[in-house]
Amino acid sequence: MNKNILVAGATGHLGSMICKALTEQGANVIALVRKESDAGKKESLAQAGAMVIGVDFNKNAEIAKACEGIDCVVSALAGLAEVIIDTQSALLDGAIAAGVKRFIPSDFCTDYQPLTPGENRNFDLRRAFKNYIDEIDIQATSIFNGAFADILKYNTPILNLKNRSIAYWGDKADWKLDFTTMENTAAFTALVALQDESPRDLHIASFQISPKMLKDSVKAISGQDFNLQKLSDLNEFSANIKKQRSENPSGEQELYAKWQQSQYMYSMFTTQHPMLDNQHYGEIKWTSGDEYLKTFIK
Repeated sequence: MNKNILVAGATGHLGSMICKALTEQGANVIALVRKESDAGKKESLAQAGAMVIGVDFNKNAEIAKACEGIDCVVSALAGLAEVIIDTQSALLDGAIAAGVKRFIPSDFCTDYQPLTPGENRNFDLRRAFKNYIDEIDIQATSIFNGAFADILKYNTPILNLKNRSIAYWGDKADWKLDFTTMENTAAFTALVALQDESPRDLHIASFQISPKMLKDSVKAISGQDFNLQKLSDLNEFSANIKKQRSENPSGEQELYAKWQQSQYMYSMFTTQHPMLDNQHYGEIKWTSGDEYLKTFIK
């Protein structure tokens, strides 16, 4: 009997990809969206085989009704406190009311648990929701994928194609960073959602690569010798981020404020996955570092 999996945040990029991966695995997919969501995105989900249900996330009864008969709820919600804490809590409450046994929260990021609270605003929101869900009688599984590999295309300090540079902080030139493609994250999430049970935390990465390794890969692919440089010590970087944040209070209302982007960089260089769960739930074609870099470096 095919399992019934509900995906919240299904109109987002990751959410829609999780829906597609679940459909390919033969699941009955319910895409939970806001009633006012874009009609074109809802139509795309329906054409991909999902049952689209629009709800008012302020009405627990509507969420609970949508969760009836669901085996696992997957949250791909993205946003600030009103989404990650408030809306996701409403989703959880509705799932509990409907008797759902399993819940995958929107923890698609670096594992924030070893990090000091306050070092990353967006991770602190996920930590707050974790505290809530861990008090509830439901089997929760967080999937930590490090950073989405897409950020390598965005000319961040880690890889700046315009400046032909690769940067790091502290003594971390050999520090391996965890990157996962969105396709791999969606495929793994679908496989986990279809299980009867799974551990509290899972860690994945399409590839793990250090700044030095990144420099070597770029040169092998393009023939270009990028400049590898240390930007500062990590404590200096942390102090600078705090200064940026205090001087830009409007960023508190922005999902990706400039200082938040710096917080992500800091987190990537201060925690990493000690072991990976890539192979535990089925066959996935994991994208290698060179394979991914070749998609945009010539």
